[in-house]
Amino acid sequence: MDLGTLLQITIAAIFINNFVLSRFLGLCPYFGVSKQVDSAIGMGLSVIFVMTIAATVTWPIYYFVLKPLGIDFLQTIVFILVIASLVQLVEMVIQKVSPSLYESLGIYLPLITTNCAILGVTVLNISESYNFIESVVNAFASGVGFTLVLILMSGIRVKLEDTPLPEYMKGLPLAFFVGAVMALAFMGFSGFKI
Repeated sequence: MDLGTLLQITIAAIFINNFVLSRFLGLCPYFGVSKQVDSAIGMGLSVIFVMTIAATVTWPIYYFVLKPLGIDFLQTIVFILVIASLVQLVEMVIQKVSPSLYESLGIYLPLITTNCAILGVTVLNISESYNFIESVVNAFASGVGFTLVLILMSGIRVKLEDTPLPEYMKGLPLAFFVGAVMALAFMGFSGFKI
C-alpha cells in the first residue's frame, strides 16, 4: 500500500475534485442545509459516515458479487439500495441521539438517500479502479471535502445574514453567488502538482 497514493487521493478528493465545487454533485443539501453552522456540521458528519460506509459495502458487492456473476450493469440499482439502507440507519441514530439535530436537518436528512454525491463516490471508486483501501479513503476524503464546503458556506451565509443587501439578493440568490465564488476559489487548487 503506497502512502503517497493515499495522500494524493485524499488531497484531490477534498480540494481539487470536490464533489460540490468541482463535480457539482450534492448541491441540494449544500444550499438547503447551509443556513446554520450546526445543521451544516451535522449534515456533513452524516454524509462522511454514509459515504465511507457506502464505499466499504459497495466495493465488495461489486467485485465479489456483481462482476463475477456478470450482472455489473445492476451496480447503480444495488448501490442506491445500499445507500438507502445506510441512510435509514443514520436517520434512526440521529433521531435517538440528537432530536434537535434531527429536527434542524428536516427533509434534508432523508434526502441523503438521493444525494448524488454519495452515489457518485461509489460509482467513481469503481470507474477509477480503486482498490478497497483507496475506495474507503476516497469516500472519507470526499465526505470531508463536502463537509468543509458546507461549513464554509454556512459560516459565510450566517455572516451575510445581517448585511444590508437589496431584497432580491437575500436568500438563495446570494447563496448561488457565494457558491460560485467558492467554486472559483477552489479551482485554484487544480493547478497544484501532487
